[in-house]
Amino acid sequence: MKEPRPQALARRAFGGLAAGLGLAMALSACGGSSNPLSSAPATGSAASGSALVIGSADFPESQIIAEVYAGALNAAGITASTKPNIGSREVYFKAVQDGSVDVIPDYSGNLLLHVSKDATAVSAEDIFKALPGKLPEGLAVLEASKAEDKDAMVVTKATAEKYKLKSLEDLAKVCGEIVVGAPATFAERAYGLPGLKKNYNCVPKKLEPFSDGGGAVTLKALLSDQVQVADIYTTTPSIADNDLVVLEDPKNNFIAQQVLPLYNKAKMTDKAKEALNSVSKVLTTDDLINLNRAVSGSQKQNPKDAAAAWLKDKGLVM
Repeated sequence: MKEPRPQALARRAFGGLAAGLGLAMALSACGGSSNPLSSAPATGSAASGSALVIGSADFPESQIIAEVYAGALNAAGITASTKPNIGSREVYFKAVQDGSVDVIPDYSGNLLLHVSKDATAVSAEDIFKALPGKLPEGLAVLEASKAEDKDAMVVTKATAEKYKLKSLEDLAKVCGEIVVGAPATFAERAYGLPGLKKNYNCVPKKLEPFSDGGGAVTLKALLSDQVQVADIYTTTPSIADNDLVVLEDPKNNFIAQQVLPLYNKAKMTDKAKEALNSVSKVLTTDDLINLNRAVSGSQKQNPKDAAAAWLKDKGLVM
């Protein structure tokens, strides 16, 4: 994500890997300001007291899910506003810790690796079990959805045919000839260059950093052969739309990445938890792909409108 996505797209992330603020700016904000949200305007209505602020990372999918969360909360009678485009996980995690935002959508696997770099869990169940014991005091997660958005190594059909690529094991055989397009953080994150080297002995010729989390800039570079492999979130519509090939990952370098709410316990009520869990109960991977297409495709819906339509379709708002 996604970075986002977190790992992204990410994964994803999501770290999510994403359109919006440049990742370099996000990391700069992390080191240069005690409040990474000081310049990010809120959308929607907010009130004092028990009102909740829902943050999002710097890519569209995270922004959409944040609007879904806010819409579900408002429908349940809980005042909620959104703070979009906060930045990468390094930035928004700090924002949840210091209470600048109360809730943010995250991706289970990359969140676990963020708080426990030596974590070995790879399955959805094991990751979710491990998270509560690794999160710092004051933070917690709610139910994980069936929706999953993982980082993936993606190539064009022409590149797959040229190098006979079906999996990351195949990629390892020609890795020294390959330029990878990915967020700058891919150089250090466990599933990035370190993971490719550790799990597949794959050391690319070069990392070409992009700040759009597998978005239009990354896609253009891939289609023009500026890069031969790109880190693109699995819920990105451009994969199917451009007949791209997702390389298989038999050694689980990219671990499970379920969408779930990360929250600060200070203002979270049982009623708010119930509203957010109701979203997780019905959100699917196909929903994410369709929501991303609605926002990033030809429809060009804004995230709030796309979220509102989804919530109504699922019966979560009247």
